[in-house]
Amino acid sequence: MLICRSRPDVVGTAFVCSSQSPIFSAMNVRIIVNLLIFLTTTLPSVGQTMQPQHAGEIKQAINKLNTLGSVLYFAAHPDDENTRLIAWLAKEKRYRTGYLSLTRGDGGQNLIGTEQAEELGLIRTNELLAARRVDGGEQFFSKAIDFGFSKTWDETFRIWGRDQILADAVWVIRKFRPDVIITRFPPDERAGHGHHQASALLAIEAFSAAADPKRFPEQLAEVSVWQAKRLLWNTSSFFQGSPPSSSHFLTNIGEYNPYIGQSYGEIAAESRSNHKSQGFGSARQRGNSVERFEVLRGDAPEKDLFDGIETTWKRVPGSDNIPPLIATINQGFDMEHPEKSINDLLALLKEVEKLTDGYWKTQKAAEIKDLILACGGIWFESYAPAAMFAVDEQIPVRTAFIVRRPGIDVTVGDTTLPFNELHEESSVFDASAITQPYWLRQPHGLGRFVVDRQEDVGRPGNSDNPTTTVALRINGQELTFERPIVYKYTHPVRGEVYEPLAIAPKITANLGQKALVFNGSEPKTLEVVFTAHTQEEVSATAALHLPGGWRAEPERFPLAFSAKAEETVAKFTIYPAPQTSLTDSLRVVLQYGDTTAQANAIRTIAYEHIPRITWFPPAAARLSKVETGVSATRIGYLPGAGDLIPQALREIGLQVDVLTEQDVLSGKLGQYDAVITGVRLYNVNERIRHLQPRLLEYVKNGGTLVVQYNVSNGLQPVELGPYPLQLSRNRVTDETAPVTILSPDSRILNYPNKITAADFDGWIQERGLYFAGVADKHYEQPLRMADPGETPSDGSLLVAPYGKGNFVYTSLAFFRQLPAGVPGAYRLFVNLLAKPN
Repeated sequence: MLICRSRPDVVGTAFVCSSQSPIFSAMNVRIIVNLLIFLTTTLPSVGQTMQPQHAGEIKQAINKLNTLGSVLYFAAHPDDENTRLIAWLAKEKRYRTGYLSLTRGDGGQNLIGTEQAEELGLIRTNELLAARRVDGGEQFFSKAIDFGFSKTWDETFRIWGRDQILADAVWVIRKFRPDVIITRFPPDERAGHGHHQASALLAIEAFSAAADPKRFPEQLAEVSVWQAKRLLWNTSSFFQGSPPSSSHFLTNIGEYNPYIGQSYGEIAAESRSNHKSQGFGSARQRGNSVERFEVLRGDAPEKDLFDGIETTWKRVPGSDNIPPLIATINQGFDMEHPEKSINDLLALLKEVEKLTDGYWKTQKAAEIKDLILACGGIWFESYAPAAMFAVDEQIPVRTAFIVRRPGIDVTVGDTTLPFNELHEESSVFDASAITQPYWLRQPHGLGRFVVDRQEDVGRPGNSDNPTTTVALRINGQELTFERPIVYKYTHPVRGEVYEPLAIAPKITANLGQKALVFNGSEPKTLEVVFTAHTQEEVSATAALHLPGGWRAEPERFPLAFSAKAEETVAKFTIYPAPQTSLTDSLRVVLQYGDTTAQANAIRTIAYEHIPRITWFPPAAARLSKVETGVSATRIGYLPGAGDLIPQALREIGLQVDVLTEQDVLSGKLGQYDAVITGVRLYNVNERIRHLQPRLLEYVKNGGTLVVQYNVSNGLQPVELGPYPLQLSRNRVTDETAPVTILSPDSRILNYPNKITAADFDGWIQERGLYFAGVADKHYEQPLRMADPGETPSDGSLLVAPYGKGNFVYTSLAFFRQLPAGVPGAYRLFVNLLAKPN
């Protein structure tokens, strides 16, 4: 059997398996051999290769052994990358190909759910990893946070910290060692988004800084300086002002790869379609496709992107014996009997391991080891009996093995693995820390995450997640492999499903709300669900840490659990401080004996296109005190692309019913004081053309309809309001931008709350987006705002009486402000719900 133990010789947590006496023998787990699902549902670490799965891919991988080139694609966000080019570079040219996305996409909108901020970043991180598993690239990140749309590079650098993110880019370049760097965006205004332009400017600076030992010298204890040969901009016709030029280098990447059975346009569409939270499902493209490149630094290529770069074994000293061995393997490869190549691959591995060049030695050794497994049909995985355990527990682990090609001598420990029969070994894993994403372990500011360990910078995920390191002896030669410990089960519809193993705190505390909004001085009740995650008895005392002047009853709540998954609900009555109208926060703290610590909540994010995500944010909530009148009591909400407006309005005592299409078409809207449409409803709901007449009829009969923002592209063919109204791409991204009250006597700014410029204090991320442009004179536009140095816009809020009712269109970012408990946003939104005089 196998025991997993900590290795003191490595940074972080790794595990070595050794022969021990059997344990966990009563466990009866059904093993279904499914290599494809395993490879597509576990998260590869930086530098991990994708094991070939069939003879065509094995042949492709053998050919790749002779290619020693690397290329880094460089941009700002998930979805910025050119998936067709990445697939072509990785699978046609066989270069080691990476994508550095400076951010994780935390500040965008979510088209498949209600997750925002860090949770949206977790989704998009995993969507990028899913994309890379398709197109063959590797994924990297900096510490930069996507704080929302930025119009200028200087604002971006002011928030990110230019030198700090530059240091991350230099680190990735020095570690990845690309021969060619390619940016997605130009280093000027044509890039559009300030993050885009900043990414190109950073790429230009990092191109030189990575080669300069005086720049970030502290990194040189772990990596060496590195100079790429050239830096190119992957330009395209969609960049305004960049028409084809004689100075552009052109290359056709529309080939069809017979080893894979797809063209790169087909691979790219499958890769890009993983960006589901952004609605980027893509059609497969076939045929010629020409990419254009413009030189930003270095010399210009003439015939090939890698002109002047040695991409064979000639670049590695002492490698003379390697190309002949690869040639022998390539010429002798038998697609019907790939196992015949194993001995030659083992001999090649010995030669590679003699090299002094650590970079290519590591890369090619990993490729060869994966080829050996593929040629032998050797499969193994490690799994736990449950998806979650608690910190400090010993987790029973089973590792299953099978050898599916004949004539191969494979042993694990003292056991020779039989041909085409499953064999299992047992081990234990010591859970020493929770599996919190490394970039979310510390509180962070607006612009960048806090990462404690330099070696984690750039990684898409944790390097210390639960793993096993398995030693196999194959035809007499010992090889080691690392595998994640996973949990799997059989779903009645989806079939075999894999989940990453999660290590939780012993007790978690989930709050019923993200923000508690107090309307006046009345107390509110907060429910906290405490859950035990350990199989042992555990006790603690819970309390709320509140700002000065606030208090809670009870002050302390005793907890005692005797079984895993046991829950108890504590109800705290919270009394607001009488003098405050600002936002603050509360935290749940747990006292274990003499130790008091911040409690963690537990959150899971489950979508079928990515592995299940489990993380442990601080158990905390925002506290807001809002002095607002009531303009409406019963609200109907028609969902759009996803927001948290219904939950937020319930916080101030409003009844909010989520409506269906049938509710609208059946004429039941008359029971509501106001109806709200979710963000981007008119973009995502193809049935809105049938619903809109009923919504406007509701207004005409005396109701109030509040339409939240939509984007100007992709609108369904229907008029947004009762009078002509066109959307623009105008937005105000500075959440502190001054707001001018154009109509101080407007009823919408006076009933039931008097709205002043002070109500726009404390807003987060942005003022609003996709403002109305051209609007009929029937619409009142009472607000004006602009980002610094720009022409003011009046299109953030439009109001028009229609029949007996009121129509409101607003591009203000209420979908961010209300869940965050921003007092002024609540006061204004309540006014929007009011009926006309």
